[in-house]
Amino acid sequence: MRLTQDQFLVGTTGIIFNNKNEVLLFKHTYRQNQWSLPGGYMKATEHPSEGLDREIEEESGLIVSIDKEMKIRADRETARLDITYIGTYIGGRFTPSSEVSDARFFSFENLPILPKNQLLMIKEALQIKVT
Repeated sequence: MRLTQDQFLVGTTGIIFNNKNEVLLFKHTYRQNQWSLPGGYMKATEHPSEGLDREIEEESGLIVSIDKEMKIRADRETARLDITYIGTYIGGRFTPSSEVSDARFFSFENLPILPKNQLLMIKEALQIKVT
């Protein structure tokens, strides 16, 4: 099967809130828009929520709870499937990594420049969280 079927990357993205309903953003060292939602690619034996948990802790030292699946998106150009979750910040101390130089919580009104799709997902996640 693997020889005849296309291969896809499965990514996970987290919209992680603190107790003030501020969203966690990472300042990535390798992206044009440096600030963005945390996430990464899952490993073969992981559940997507476990992969997101691991990626956030590996890249920042922060501990989160992955609470609810929000959206599944497909990217035809890169053969990527991305699963977005809503979660809650639990604790930990930020430690910079080779991929993430800073991590901060932002209110929706004070978000830095973000990709449009991430801005829309944060807005949707806030609405889901309130209802």
